[in-house]
Amino acid sequence: MSDITLSAGIRQNLLSLQNTSANLTTTQEHLATGKKVNTAFDNPTSFFTSQSLTNRASDLSSLLDQIGQAQQTLDAANNGLTGLTSLLEQALSTVQQAEQASNDTAGSTTGTVNLTGNTLAAGTLLVATGGTTYTVSITSSAAVSTIEADINGTSGLGSSGAVTATDDGSGHLILTANSPNTSFTLSGSEQSAFGLSGSAITGTSSTRTTLQSNYNGLLTQITQLAGDASYNGVNLLNGNNLTVNFNPTGTSSLTISGVTFNATGLGLSNQTGSAFQSNSTLQSAVTTINTAITTVRAQTETFGTNSGTIQTRQAFEQNMINTLQTGASDLVLADQNQESANLLTLQTQQQLEISALSIANQANQSVLKLFP
Repeated sequence: MSDITLSAGIRQNLLSLQNTSANLTTTQEHLATGKKVNTAFDNPTSFFTSQSLTNRASDLSSLLDQIGQAQQTLDAANNGLTGLTSLLEQALSTVQQAEQASNDTAGSTTGTVNLTGNTLAAGTLLVATGGTTYTVSITSSAAVSTIEADINGTSGLGSSGAVTATDDGSGHLILTANSPNTSFTLSGSEQSAFGLSGSAITGTSSTRTTLQSNYNGLLTQITQLAGDASYNGVNLLNGNNLTVNFNPTGTSSLTISGVTFNATGLGLSNQTGSAFQSNSTLQSAVTTINTAITTVRAQTETFGTNSGTIQTRQAFEQNMINTLQTGASDLVLADQNQESANLLTLQTQQQLEISALSIANQANQSVLKLFP
């Protein structure tokens, strides 16, 4: 087609029309994609800067998932602490019930003294119960039945008092509390003559025995609950630590230290034998449980602080992502209103250029009028 010669007017109008068509194509692309920069050829600086901002926003979005999982791990630990607090309070209540078991209406307290084969010397027998000590005078070589009668005949003892004496017919003196679960001790000025082997005889409470079993059961539940407070393989109540990264390079992070909050870790241990029969043991248990409750509450506050930090960082990361994405969009997104106006202008201009090209072509056709 190089042998075709166009006039200057037609060539100029044709060039303008080609430029307008190219601009129309570009504008239509902007409207279709919503971007004014679609490739590095459109604007290298804006394209690569926007891409960098978008990549950083994507990295932070991935971190948000990890941060969210860390929050769930903390929530699981907090659930565990709530449960532990409840179980500890139940254990405390159990011990306190045992302390008050002397006023309970279940069970009975008995103590047995083996008098068989002993030569009884004159002296006194002391029965201590409810803060009162009763003194019973014993004559030399007294029979079991005599001692029994002397005890029951002492004011404050006997069937209308605190403790009643009976025997089993085989030389065994049996003392039984009249008020269920009232504890008592037995001693004497001539302990060797009474077969006490130098130590007092203490009655036992069946209610305390039951409560001791319940207490040990609660300790088992405490250990099991602490072991079940894991999330996604991490248990902050079973000694596991958790590190939460707040940036892609790991230079900004939070390490949450785990604790061991099974029964042993909280300083609690099973009570064996007749431990709950001792008031001092019960008082010690109350102190230990209160310490454990204080420890759990303090750890709840620590995890709460960690949770607050994570929530703050979550909000910060989300705002940063929004800022990065907005900045990236500002560099490449097209103004739809402006592009729409450009399209209308270019379409009008194209129509005018087509008309101008037609006029220029008509000028060239005027030479045909010279030929009949």
